[in-house]
Amino acid sequence: MEPVFRTLEIAVSGATKAIGTRITYYGLENIPERGGAVIAINHTSYLDWFPSALAAYQRHRRMRFMIKSEMQDIKVVNFLIKHSGTIPVDRNAGGDAYAVAVERLRAGEIVGVYPEATISRSFELKEFKSGAARMAREANVKIVPMIVWGAQRIWTKDHPRNLGRKKIPVTVAVGPPVDAVESIYETSAAMREAMNTLLLRVQQEYPHPEGAYWVPRRLGGSAPTVDEAKLLEAAEIAERARRRAERDAKSRR
Repeated sequence: MEPVFRTLEIAVSGATKAIGTRITYYGLENIPERGGAVIAINHTSYLDWFPSALAAYQRHRRMRFMIKSEMQDIKVVNFLIKHSGTIPVDRNAGGDAYAVAVERLRAGEIVGVYPEATISRSFELKEFKSGAARMAREANVKIVPMIVWGAQRIWTKDHPRNLGRKKIPVTVAVGPPVDAVESIYETSAAMREAMNTLLLRVQQEYPHPEGAYWVPRRLGGSAPTVDEAKLLEAAEIAERARRRAERDAKSRR
């Protein structure tokens, strides 16, 4: 029954209705009713997980997400991680999480993965990591492409949270499963093409105000271009490393 997960399902569904978020789903039939699958999700927001989880919920499935292990430092979140089958990933040593994910897939679970690893500031697809393709091949399951669009308006990097009853529309589109072939490169390329096709289709039907920060530059928004976003991310990583070195130096004194 998983009482904690069930409580989460009820709470998230209720909160979505309370704040007026309107989620439109396309292609839910592509989420398998049973058996393992890697659900490959684009990453534009800190809240991508909740529309994704609710999409799986429509199919009576529970998605096991892979998230960064730092979230375990928050007591409440750590409790939820332990009781919801979430898979923490140590960015410096992700082998253990990878093995757990493959085990869950073989056991017939669906595992939510962000191939981009971190939030895309440009709101375009970033370069993909190989984990999603590798685990699908090793577990002998398919990859289901999923696009979440609109959640970046609620909470994303470099911008204030836009919570409350704003009735912000969110779209979740699910595409036909992609086979995990022997070549990791070919699998990743097929997954990326499927996700990009979905992304473009969703964007065509979603209104994008001129100059809005959450709208990609090619659609008339003011979001960073892909190249500009890479520079911002590099600066962020460098600053994170500087702070870590500073903390380590203080602890050695």
